[in-house]
Amino acid sequence: MTHAPSGPLSGLLVADFSRILAGPYATMLMADLGADVIKVEAPGGDDTRTWVPPTRDGVSTYYLSINRNKRSVALDLKNEDDLRLARAIARRADVMIENFRPGGLTKYALDYDSVAADNTAVVYASISGFGAGGGAHLPGYDLLVQAMSGLMSLTGASDGPPYRAGISVFDVMTGMHALIGVLAALREREHSGRGQHVEVNLLSSALSGLVNQTGAYAAGGIVPHRMGNGHPSLFPYEPLPTADGDIIVIAGNDRQFGALCTALGVPALADDPRFRTVGDRTANRETLRPLLEKQLAQRTKAEWFDTFVTAGVPAGPINSIAEGVEFATGLGLEPLVEVGTDSAAGSGSIPLVRNPIRFSRSGHRYDLAPPAIGEQSDEIKAEVRAWLGETR
Repeated sequence: MTHAPSGPLSGLLVADFSRILAGPYATMLMADLGADVIKVEAPGGDDTRTWVPPTRDGVSTYYLSINRNKRSVALDLKNEDDLRLARAIARRADVMIENFRPGGLTKYALDYDSVAADNTAVVYASISGFGAGGGAHLPGYDLLVQAMSGLMSLTGASDGPPYRAGISVFDVMTGMHALIGVLAALREREHSGRGQHVEVNLLSSALSGLVNQTGAYAAGGIVPHRMGNGHPSLFPYEPLPTADGDIIVIAGNDRQFGALCTALGVPALADDPRFRTVGDRTANRETLRPLLEKQLAQRTKAEWFDTFVTAGVPAGPINSIAEGVEFATGLGLEPLVEVGTDSAAGSGSIPLVRNPIRFSRSGHRYDLAPPAIGEQSDEIKAEVRAWLGETR
């Protein structure tokens, strides 16, 4: 039976030939919004199924976190009948997303030109590490791009080694860029009736996502450097010590700095010519910092947090992941949602992170837990053979 989910993207069939993170993250967001996503896996499954620990009932939580609301079919592209079915899925799809090395699907006639020859309306998204040109031979791992884009040169203490970010930030960013490109192409298709090839790569997404840092180089000829938790253009905008630990304190403009000084009991600092403007405070941060720390040392971080919230000063504690989820829960954001009833992780629903997008009318779906390898193979193969007019 054809899967018919609801949501703003319901009615779209997505052929997901991607694996690991960037592509699966993009297709999960589409699935949450109602698209019917067929996850085409090799018999061994998505690599992230093996990325452990941690696990839930023996299944990688990495895999679980980015593959809900999808149906999995296991197809060996080296097998003639499986390849025939894979091509049929691609010909039927509204959207196809893949992250093979550039040119890697050509030998299977699953590259854009081959698929579009039979499916002129397909929006075909290719995700790579370094593009399909001079970087086509380079493997596309987030850590490589964090290093090669310059992000790691910005991360860590000023007198220490470069560090990676705590997540695969450019995989996630590239997945979102891929989704933006797909949605834009689908919108254009409404007018032209034709699909097109959408290409994104981790390095280009990284350079775009580094925003003010790459902008400093492109527009100002400045090569940014590591500053620990400091900001190159704002102060305060970092953790500052209190009587019992650090708290994030931000003054993004002169009004906020005035409110901060008043809350700290030193309102005259806001009129000090050394600190009057954003530029003044940035230039004189080493003079200003001990003056702020002296006041902060008089109370605990929890006390200051309450004071700053009341005063309208941007501030917050440095939470663990658990504390972050609990804080969001306390705000009524309902960050976790129960997904599915039967899944790769065994019987019962799985708590996963809610899709962050809210609509005034449209909803999300969380009916399918992340599938086991080929969990819906029989169902999907039957559908595909029906498309082909076959009865077996």
